[in-house]
Amino acid sequence: MESECIFCQIAGGEKPADIVYRDEHLVAFKDIKPHAPVHILLVPRKHIRSINDLEEEDRALVAELLFRARRIAEETGIHESGYRLVFNVERGGGQFVFHLHLHLMGGW
Repeated sequence: MESECIFCQIAGGEKPADIVYRDEHLVAFKDIKPHAPVHILLVPRKHIRSINDLEEEDRALVAELLFRARRIAEETGIHESGYRLVFNVERGGGQFVFHLHLHLMGGW
C-alpha cells in the first residue's frame, strides 16, 4: 500500500467511496466522474502502478478483476445490453491515477 495513493486509501478504508464490492483482494466502487450511467472502478488492494508493472505473480489477480467485473455487470443489470471494460495504461493511454484499475462502463 502506498500512503499517497488515493486508490490505496480507498481500499484501506481511509478515504470515502461508494463501495459496491470488497474482499481481501480487490475493491470496486463508483467513479466520482462517471462517463456512463454505470461506471465502476475495480481496484486491487495490492498497489500495482499500471499494467506495465504487472509481474508473473499477478496473473490470478488480473483474472479476478475480470471475473468480478462480469459479476458486477450482472448485478447492475448491464450484462445483457452490453458494457465496456477498460484498462488505461500510462499518461498517454489516459491513466491519471497510477494504481492499476479496471473501468466497468455501461447502461447506455
